[in-house]
Amino acid sequence: MPDMMRRKFLTGALVGGALLGSVVQAAAIIDTRRRARAWHDWWEPRVPLRRWREPRWRRLPPVERDWANVTGYRAANAAALAGPASARRVVMMGDSITENWRRFTGDFFADHGVLARGIGGQTSAQMLLRFWSDVLTLKPEAVHIMAGTNDIVGSPEPYAAVGTQSNLEAMALLAKAHGIAVVMASVPPASGFARASAMDDLKALNAWIKDLCAKNGYTYCDYWPVLEAAGGKLKPELGLDTVHPNDDGYAVMGPVLLAAIDAALKKSG
Repeated sequence: MPDMMRRKFLTGALVGGALLGSVVQAAAIIDTRRRARAWHDWWEPRVPLRRWREPRWRRLPPVERDWANVTGYRAANAAALAGPASARRVVMMGDSITENWRRFTGDFFADHGVLARGIGGQTSAQMLLRFWSDVLTLKPEAVHIMAGTNDIVGSPEPYAAVGTQSNLEAMALLAKAHGIAVVMASVPPASGFARASAMDDLKALNAWIKDLCAKNGYTYCDYWPVLEAAGGKLKPELGLDTVHPNDDGYAVMGPVLLAAIDAALKKSG
């Protein structure tokens, strides 16, 4: 074969091979796109594909966005600030035990210039988050802090003593820094915990709170002498259940609270 013809043949073969390769590659691309389109068409009716989605917290119900319920007492706080300072002489920060106290005792709080800022089910971490809005902004003379029951229950997180202690100490320090006398309440007697060690944790937390008060000049408000039955349980005749006091329970707690408030205010001068 003459050289000229050989070169033309080789050139044609190379060009043909390249074209064939391009055709195969194009076919593969088309097939891949077809498969992707088929997958998209199958998937889209089930989970619509989006280029952008709102952050998860924006898609939560309002109550879950405000985990600590910081806005729960917003209207009540505004009303209290519009009224006389004597009506908010003391603020009670707590959980359902504090919340129920206001509900079950009629005019007891109003008669003594006390505001209840309890929310059922709350842990010390949630209370710390709303401490500024529900205590400091009201500028009381004293604050009564009662927290720990729900921490020990392990809702929503497993109990960690150091976490609860840090939250309680932080609330007390915030109050002290703002010239507010601090009353730290014992976690009231309770039983029926799922964890076998819960009662030991409760007693250990109260011992820590008492020691914290002694070291920092806070007033320790101990409700155990009037509420405790044998074994650290709440007296049945004073409870709605094994944790929450009833009307009679709050009746015996009232004088203990008032004595602690008077002691705290005397310390603050």
